Amino acid sequence: MYENDKESIEKAQEGDTNELEKLINNNNGLIWSIVKRFQGRGYEKEDLYQIACMGFIKSVKRFDTNFEVKLSTYAVPYMIGEIKRYIRDDGPIKVSRSIKELGIKIRELQKEYFYKKGEDISIEEIEKELKVSKEDIVLAMEATRKPESIEGNTNSNSKNEKGINLIDRLSTDKDEEEILTNKIVINELIKDLNERDKKVILLRFFKEKTQSQVAEILGVTQVQVSRIERKVLNSMKTKLCS
Repeated sequence: MYENDKESIEKAQEGDTNELEKLINNNNGLIWSIVKRFQGRGYEKEDLYQIACMGFIKSVKRFDTNFEVKLSTYAVPYMIGEIKRYIRDDGPIKVSRSIKELGIKIRELQKEYFYKKGEDISIEEIEKELKVSKEDIVLAMEATRKPESIEGNTNSNSKNEKGINLIDRLSTDKDEEEILTNKIVINELIKDLNERDKKVILLRFFKEKTQSQVAEILGVTQVQVSRIERKVLNSMKTKLCS
């Protein structure tokens, strides 16, 4: 995990540029992990990195060293917010040519597969057919999807029923920024795990597999999966609170 040196933070808050630079360097991996979330939208990596650094610096200035959280965790929403603001103020999201071309290939493959099979093609099958990563497939599908206006009406199945605004259908129960923050923190926590432990956590909490299913996939017993899961979760809690 990243440093949460109280003395260093307080010096940076008082204007010590050397300490501020030190904090940025110590959290450089986290800053780049935020930047990667926004790649493929027509912006230079270095530009996004500088914007993320601005968000990080803001978080340092506003951080209360008495918080029982790490600076790295506290800084994530600031960096995400700063990049989102930059993209919003710079106009519509830009999609690179390569992403657009991949999106076209995916749509053509989806159409062809549906005509032949009568069902939607899976991400795994697209990956196998086009020989590109799942991450790139999802990015291309999301980036090239036609934006919907939240003020526009959605279609209704009833002739006598008016469509409702998309904004009325959006759930307000979930804090999307918090969800993204949690995912980034979890990714940082599990990246140093050995391959078996990492697979257990990914299958259990990202793929939502049962312990029995995980045991079958990895060729171990359900008891072993339970022990690994408990050990890793306890380790994560310790790191988050340290």
